[in-house]
Amino acid sequence: MNLDFSQIVPYIPFILEGIWATLEFVIVSILIGLVLGTLLALCKITNAPFLKGLANAYTSIFRGTPLILQLMIIYFAVPQLTGYDIPAFLSAILAFGLNSAAYVSEIIRAGIMAVDKGQTEAAEALGVPYRPMMLNIILPQAIKNILPALMNEFITLTKESAIVSTIGYLDLMRRAQIVGADIYRNFEPLLIAGAIYWVMVFILTKIGQAVERRMRQSD
Repeated sequence: MNLDFSQIVPYIPFILEGIWATLEFVIVSILIGLVLGTLLALCKITNAPFLKGLANAYTSIFRGTPLILQLMIIYFAVPQLTGYDIPAFLSAILAFGLNSAAYVSEIIRAGIMAVDKGQTEAAEALGVPYRPMMLNIILPQAIKNILPALMNEFITLTKESAIVSTIGYLDLMRRAQIVGADIYRNFEPLLIAGAIYWVMVFILTKIGQAVERRMRQSD
């Protein structure tokens, strides 16, 4: 194996800048997915047929089509229809945030349904309105139950963020590709990028485990 990491050294700062470029849109996408996913989950358990059907249709579309297709439609097809040239960063946020919301909604819906119905009945018997009941009683219990599944979704989102390199966004993966093309060696920069992705996922996993332990202490 003819490996030479010495040629990579001058490019290390350039590659490391991709960490923040990646985390920047991943964090925003996670927040969008969490907020929108929660709203969709509440629509799915409501008694309003229109809201339930709308939420189910949204989930079906975004779970039934590839993420890279959604990214391509937002970045290439939408400007064709609207005439507005969407920046790569905004396209990445929209694609990943909207896609994540579909999966998060199902996770949260399952968590809400897993909460004992007695909790809802007791709150209704005490005259607690629906919104405070959901925010202060049901959702906190649901989040505790679904935290591992949510962390798994966020980890998957972090790994899949490499897809944005296909639209030219200078994330970690794209920068590794640029370095490989510049020095005509691809294994070394891609190996470094893979190691960085692994470190990010490892840290995220440890954070999730710490949060789980903290929430168990309150039981």
